[in-house]
Amino acid sequence: MEKGTLVEFRVNGERRLAVAERPEGKKHWIVIDDRSQNHTLHPRQITYEVANQSFKPTDIPSFLKETQPYLDPSSLEVAWEILIETGDSTNPEEMAILLFSDKSAAMCYAAHYLLSEDKLYFKQKGDRYEPRSANQVAELKHQIEMEAQRQREWQSFLERVRFALDGETVEWQASDRPRLDALERFAVSEETPNRASALELMSALKRPETSPAAFQLLVDLRIWSPHENLFLRRAQVPMQFSQKVLEVAHHRLESPPEDLDVNRLDLTHLKVYTIDDESTKEIDDGLSLEVLPDGRERIWIHIADPTRWVVPGDELDLDARKRITTIYLPTGMIPMFPSELATGPMSLNPGVICCALSFAVTLTAEGAIEDYSIHASSIRSTYRLTYDDVDEMLHLNVQGEPEIEGLAKWAKQRTAWRQTQGAISIHMPESSIKVKNDGEVTIEVLDDSMSRQLVAEMMILAGEVAARYAQTHSLPLPFRGQPQPELPSDEELLQLPAGPVRSCAIRRCMPRSELTITPARHASLGLDTYTQVTSPIRRYSDLLAHFQIKAHLRGDVLPFSEEEVKELMINIGLAVQEAVFVERHTNRYWSLEYLRRHSDEVWDALMLRWLREHEGLGLVLLEELGLELPMVFQQRSIRPGDQLRLKVSLVDPRRDEIRFQEVTSQEAQQVAG
Repeated sequence: MEKGTLVEFRVNGERRLAVAERPEGKKHWIVIDDRSQNHTLHPRQITYEVANQSFKPTDIPSFLKETQPYLDPSSLEVAWEILIETGDSTNPEEMAILLFSDKSAAMCYAAHYLLSEDKLYFKQKGDRYEPRSANQVAELKHQIEMEAQRQREWQSFLERVRFALDGETVEWQASDRPRLDALERFAVSEETPNRASALELMSALKRPETSPAAFQLLVDLRIWSPHENLFLRRAQVPMQFSQKVLEVAHHRLESPPEDLDVNRLDLTHLKVYTIDDESTKEIDDGLSLEVLPDGRERIWIHIADPTRWVVPGDELDLDARKRITTIYLPTGMIPMFPSELATGPMSLNPGVICCALSFAVTLTAEGAIEDYSIHASSIRSTYRLTYDDVDEMLHLNVQGEPEIEGLAKWAKQRTAWRQTQGAISIHMPESSIKVKNDGEVTIEVLDDSMSRQLVAEMMILAGEVAARYAQTHSLPLPFRGQPQPELPSDEELLQLPAGPVRSCAIRRCMPRSELTITPARHASLGLDTYTQVTSPIRRYSDLLAHFQIKAHLRGDVLPFSEEEVKELMINIGLAVQEAVFVERHTNRYWSLEYLRRHSDEVWDALMLRWLREHEGLGLVLLEELGLELPMVFQQRSIRPGDQLRLKVSLVDPRRDEIRFQEVTSQEAQQVAG
């Protein structure tokens, strides 16, 4: 290279022209650009050289101006069509002649510029350029068009995002959904594998590339509520039914499947009581009391029969297996079956003839099972009662409904009998947290009333009967057992105050119940065998037991083999754990949100037990709300059973943080005033 040679090189990817000034060392050259800036270049950095002509730096602008009219990329297509027929390669000089019929320095540079910028028609090999095949060009054109389409969609999406952030109503497009889904997944977890799309949006909006920032963006876009349930989203629980499942459910309503139980026992003459909370929509159990000719009383426990509408292995059954259980949250429930079935023909709705699985039981005077039978039946629910209704009837000793009094008597007898069998009773306050449509949060402590004890005892009784039947006939179904706990000694328990503190000490010793394929003792219930059958609309394990028992009653082949039941039990166990986790943490979130909204109030509390005594961390019970929460004690010694007055000093539901401070009587009066 000689002085005055015009060369091309790149600085940070930008194309530059400069004129060779002098050598630098053995291989480098000092070049000067049109801005009079010096650059030291190695020959490998030079991308083009205008040979056989001398330039000055001041010539560069006019040289570029001369080439400008010829830098039309579309002109390369004509040259490509010519060269692809012959298969010849080319270089800038040959291309200049082909395109411009001129091989002047400016035309050759224009040809070099077009070839080096081209990503479609030619590929460089050494100093020459080869035409790509027609198929390659077609594929590249498709890719370029797809990328252009993506960019158009991206810019359109960004525009809608900015409109939404400005408070305008936006109609999201189908093409937006993958980007919004990616943003939602990133808001749930930063470890999501396909997070590039979310990060691209966060970067474009100049927001932090973190999950909390993504969460806030979704709230700002009014796609998510500030109280979006992340526990539910992390669990990936299906919150909607597929169109296919909904179509099958609708078809079942119009064309019910054949009832396999053609000889259902007609029990429509019995008076049937359903007892639930007022808000309950899935009514899955009812009770009757029948006086036999010899004066003895027979208890009937009627359980809804969803297997009348579901066939093992059909769409409804397979979808229920995925869900495993209805999930109950303060904001509402996520049902196991579509609501038009679950609250319609599956439920024991009053005044209509319903299909049921009915358990007939006579008890000994002590409360043990004397005799039982199980029947696929037809019933008519007579009264739909709430727990409050039944408590009032028992309190007033209503003469017109002696069956209620009789059922309550047998429930008490059953409780006493189970206690003689080693049953362990734990009475801790239970709270019901509800979020109304207007966003108001309410917390109600559920009374451990006679009506609730009545229903609970009857459901336990049905579970014992079903388990005995399955054990007698060797039916594989999910039995529920609980190992015997190692409880504190009577001496230790007597040192603790009676009530929640003592119950809390017992509760922490209780092992988890377990699903087993063979009968097992349930320690806290005091039963040698037990299974759950009373909520088949809401629990798949109960539905599975119904399938097996009803098939055996008919004399049919069992729909599920022992191996299939074992496999289903594994899925049931895992899914129920996940559902419990979601329910517990969602309740915890809304309990903290309630306390955040009532942060000025003073709460009566009871110290239950130490969590980590060396750190001063204890568990307290807010008695008015039935909430158990951790508290750090710093200023004075405290013992389980001590009464406290507490005020929230810090609470952040999203971070799951809460701190309390003790309040003196004087301070409490000032707050109340």
